[in-house]
Amino acid sequence: MFGDDVPAVIAADVPQDAYLLDVREQDEWDAGHAPEAVHIPMGQLSDRAGEVPRDQEIFVICRSGARSAQVTVALNQAGWLARNVDGGMKGWAEAGRPMENGGEGPPYVA
Repeated sequence: MFGDDVPAVIAADVPQDAYLLDVREQDEWDAGHAPEAVHIPMGQLSDRAGEVPRDQEIFVICRSGARSAQVTVALNQAGWLARNVDGGMKGWAEAGRPMENGGEGPPYVA
């Protein structure tokens, strides 16, 4: 969709101390997310961009990697250093990375 111009990393290779920006909708976040992720839905990012640090690499994640690829391109064009998490939360779960949710039962990717 975006060609080879989107810097990307697979979920298994995201550093443990990385700034992980989750751009999914609230219901997706509530179902399951990475414990240390920061949640800013894609539609709110233009209003909340000031919350995203500029002094470190940003790893952007969504459900499958499509929305996060769009956000990665936009952030990089605006001066951030961002990478898309290829495969999104689906890849995150498949890689056995930690997940949590706000409710009862096990977290899952919605």
